Amino acid sequence: MPIPADWPSTEAEALAEQQRLRTLVEPHGEGPGPGALVAGVDVAYDDERDLVVAAAVLLEYGTLEVVEETTAVGRIAFPYVPGLLAFRELPAVLDALADLTHTPDTVVCDGYGLAHPRRLGLASHLGVLTGLRTFGVAKTPFTFSHQAPGPQRGARSPLVDDAGAGEEGGEEVGSALRTRAGVKPVFVSVGHRIGLSEAVDATLALAREYRLPETTRRADSLCRRALAELQRTAGTG
Repeated sequence: MPIPADWPSTEAEALAEQQRLRTLVEPHGEGPGPGALVAGVDVAYDDERDLVVAAAVLLEYGTLEVVEETTAVGRIAFPYVPGLLAFRELPAVLDALADLTHTPDTVVCDGYGLAHPRRLGLASHLGVLTGLRTFGVAKTPFTFSHQAPGPQRGARSPLVDDAGAGEEGGEEVGSALRTRAGVKPVFVSVGHRIGLSEAVDATLALAREYRLPETTRRADSLCRRALAELQRTAGTG
């Protein structure tokens, strides 16, 4: 799919777009309910060919059974700039979501939402563009600080932005969450139309056996397989 004609092409344009969209984020709301369809999205890159492969995997929230999965291939839409990764990935992610025949109740991103220097990580950006409920589950705390949560599953501690913090401390931008006892935490942040506690609860419901939610695990696996097939086909073409 082509990159949208109005997609930012410079760092200045992208920063201005982030500042505009951040005011539209709704950082409160309910989580997915029984029987909801929850999508996971992820991407993989073929830098040699300037391509990105996006995957969307739709699961039934109660059973975690796969309902549908799609992939999309597109040109990398933006150069690599920390804090602006959404502009590289979103066109392909939007294409993958558009190819689903069911509309997700919630989308889980492998990355950040409000846990972003300008409070508009990929999950928040995606939520504002689509109107869908979204949240992010990241593997690292990015530039933010946290105290280690307790060792038991479900333990959490604030993920804090200390930049410019005064006597009251920094702003809470997410949660460090222990999804498996004794295993390092993941980092949950609000995307759009969901509260932080609700996003934490949904993460635990989606991460029953592994550190990462099943949405992320399956989307990561799918986009990697699709990239390998793309590269294999290109190599034999």
